[in-house]
Parts: sequence; structure tokens; C-alpha cells
Amino acid sequence: MKAFSNLLSDLILTSSRNRKISLLAHYFSSTPDPDRGYALAVLTGSLNFKNIKASFFKELIKEKKDKYLFDLSYDYVGDLAETVSLLWDQKKDGNMPCISSLFKSLTTTKKEELKRNVIDILDISTADQRWAFIKLFTGNLRIGVSSRLVKQALANYGNVDLEEIEKIWHGLHLPYINLFSWLEKKGSKPQISIYDIFHPMMLAHPLVKEKDLTKANPKDFIAEYKWDGIRVQIVSHSKGCRLYSRTGDEISKSFPEIIEIINGDFVLDGELLAGIDNEPRTFNDLQQRLNKKSPTEKFIETNPCFIKVYDVLFFNGIDLRDKPLIERKKVLNSYFSTNRSPLFLSETIKFKDWEFLDKARDISNNQLHEGVMIKSILSLYIAGRPRGKWFKWKRNPKSVDAIIMYAQRGHGKRSSFYSDYTFGVFNRKKELVPIGKAYSGFTDEELNRLDKFVRAKTINRFGPVREVEKTLVVEIAFDDMSFSKRHKSGIALRFPRFKRIRWDKPTDEVETLEQVRKSFLE
Repeated sequence: MKAFSNLLSDLILTSSRNRKISLLAHYFSSTPDPDRGYALAVLTGSLNFKNIKASFFKELIKEKKDKYLFDLSYDYVGDLAETVSLLWDQKKDGNMPCISSLFKSLTTTKKEELKRNVIDILDISTADQRWAFIKLFTGNLRIGVSSRLVKQALANYGNVDLEEIEKIWHGLHLPYINLFSWLEKKGSKPQISIYDIFHPMMLAHPLVKEKDLTKANPKDFIAEYKWDGIRVQIVSHSKGCRLYSRTGDEISKSFPEIIEIINGDFVLDGELLAGIDNEPRTFNDLQQRLNKKSPTEKFIETNPCFIKVYDVLFFNGIDLRDKPLIERKKVLNSYFSTNRSPLFLSETIKFKDWEFLDKARDISNNQLHEGVMIKSILSLYIAGRPRGKWFKWKRNPKSVDAIIMYAQRGHGKRSSFYSDYTFGVFNRKKELVPIGKAYSGFTDEELNRLDKFVRAKTINRFGPVREVEKTLVVEIAFDDMSFSKRHKSGIALRFPRFKRIRWDKPTDEVETLEQVRKSFLE
């Protein structure tokens, strides 16, 4: 555990990507099995302790320290693991167990003994070691290391291509003995069935019109709508069908009516949408389904879904990811030459120039899509976000002026700033009602000024939340607006973010809730 704690400390103290990769590779080469496998799981967010949660540590520290002191410290620091590790006193010397031993012992310890064992570990550890230990359970390391960067370190360590690791990653399991054996040339590459795992998806870069389209030839690209649902992967074979979310979580049980109908031997990439017979509904309609892990037949009937298919990774056992997109599209066109409901092919948009496509992506406020996707016809299906292959060109954002109502501290490097803001508009009764919350879109300089405003204009406090004077107007950009029974205002904004801070605009010039609803929803 000490070696892993030192690794995390070193990773925090460097901003160099190459240095981080070097530190990780050195750790993997100098740490024996199975410890390095457990560390790998922690670094990639794959290690789960079911019997210890964040609330467990909150209760422990409140027994040791004054509750008011903890609340003040946690509010200021913004990170539970850091707060507990600094407040806890090291009471005795001892040797921290290794990660694998910690995991095995704490997952098998009886509930009544668990608390005592954790206290013993915290008592013998240093502040850095306590922080690392608590992070095993609470996650969110925030050390500037992504899962992909860790895999790149593995690739460098084993002198293999990153894509080779990505393709088998979701079929590997703790403590990754076979992976390290292969990387060290002591064993063969792990063999993973294409039907047993989720395959990492290919992602797009946001399009910068002036930069990305200046030299691009429209003939080298295809375009299709960016549908407003959730990205899914469909894995189908003789034993059945499974659905995965973009992050690799299986969501099959939430959509039984879809997986029961799909037959075939393939892995497809698509968008799950609310609606029926290839007629999309809003994302708000889809959210009704996303919150149901075991929907009833009646609920499914009133909230139907289907899938728009973008791409194909495997077909009839053949890996098509190394084929250009134009060839993968031919396979899809052939397959969808007959009805495959609830799967429908996402149609391509015919265009001759970028000006025509610009109009198509923003054709009207009532279109149930987020814009368009632009894809190179020669692009291979590469996991991650390769440059220059796929672009997402979102519709021009809508905007509304609103008034700041509440503010809350952020997390990580923003833990000392009030950076999360709730905003609202007036209804017919002249009551200010919240319509959303935003925590992005402003510069560091603007954040400093906003933070000063919150501290100077606070009129009430509710735990970590401050209510402020209703005097500051902000222009909020958002992608879409929909009706919502869950919100007092009756509306919900999609991806709200700051567009401009209207320091000099009077609040009586802000549109009312009824005007906002009429402008965007009617």
C-alpha cells in the first residue's frame, strides 16, 4: 500500500503526461502480482467495495472529531478522503497491508469487525496513505490520470499498440495476471470472445468550423443526424442479445422488449431513442425509461423505445473495425434492406457543400436531434477519439437570461470557490422559480468575480449552499428545453452553461417564465 500511495502522490505532483506514463510503467514493472493488478483496477475505476461507502468514513470521523469542525473542513476542502486523512491522527506505527491483502480481508470481514479493522489501518497510516486508502472506497482519484492514459502506460510497458489493449480490455478481470504475462512476453495474448464483452466506442471531436472545414473536401465525408438519445452498443449472437451504454454498463434489463426481438450475429453501434416505428420523441421521454431497471409491461407499452444504428463493428463473426467506414456502411445497408425493427438504420444526409449541411444541422427548433455527425468515409473504427476522423457539429445553442439564486462550492481545484449556480426567472405571481443549474462556461477570472459576488451578497445559508441577493443576471446557453413535472418551473434545460454574465443588466428586463416557455416550447 505504501508503494501505491507514493505512486498517487507522485502522479499528483506532475502535470507532464509523459512523466505520468513513466511513473505508471515503473510501478507496474516493480510491483509483483497480484498487487499491481489491484492497483490497475483502482486507477481505471474497476475496483468496487460493496460493503464500504463514503458515508462509512463520515461516521468514523464524526466519532473522532467534532462534527462542526468536520463540516467546516469538508465544506472548505471539498474532498472527503482529503478531509478525513488530514483530520485523523496517526496514533501508532505499523506496516500498511498491501492492496490485495486489504481488498481480500475487508471484503470478507464480518460487519461487526469491519469498523475496528478500518480504524486500525487509519491509525497506523500517514496522511498520504490514509488518503490513498480511503480513495479505494470512495473513488474519484482526481490525480490527472484517465483510464486511457493508464492503458497507454501498459502499452508502453509491454511494447504493444494501445489499440490491442483496448480491444480486449473489457474481457479482462482482476487481478489481470494474464494481461501482465502477455505484456512481459511470458504468455500469449488473452483470447476474448467478441460476444462476451463490451467493445470501446469510437468518439467524435467537436467541430471547429473555421479550422476543420477549411481544407476538408465534402466528398470525403458522410453526414448523419446526431440523434438526441443515449449511445448504445448492441451485442447479438445465438445465445441472445445484450445492450451496453457508452461507458460499458449493461442496460439489457431496462429494455427487455428490445433485446427479446433482436436476432443476429453482430455488434452494432447506435442511439437508443424514445418513440416507436422510427419516430423519435424527446430526450425527456427517454429519461422515463432510463430510471427504470425493471420496467413493467404496462410501463414499456406507454414508453416505447427503438434504436437508430450508426455503425457495425462485427458481422457474422468478422471483425470490421479495421475496414473503412464506406465498407462498413455497405454491410449495414445490405442488412437493413429488410425491416429489422426495433433497429433502424440512421439515414445519411445528402449534401454537396458545407453551407448546405450547416443549414441542415439547424433546420428548426422542433427537430428531435442535436445537430449532425460528420465522418470520414475512410475512417476505421478506432476506440477513443482519434483526430480528424469523426466530428460532431451541434445545432446553434439557444439562450435565456436568468437570475442567480443560489451558489454552492465546487470540487477538486474549485473546492474553495462558489462555482455551482442555480438560476431562475419570474413566474406570473412575480415569484422567482429555478429553471436550472450550471457550473461551466466562465473563465477563471470570471469565477473569481462570481465567487466574490456570492460572498458579498449572501442573504441565507443552507448547509453548503448560499442564497444570494437576486440582482445578478446571466445569459445561459442550452441545447434544448422540455416540459418536466419534476421541476417547479415545469421545464428542464439540456446542458445549461454560462454564455455571458450580464453584470449591468437590470433583473426586471429578464423574460418571464411564461415568455420563456412560449418562445421555446410552443
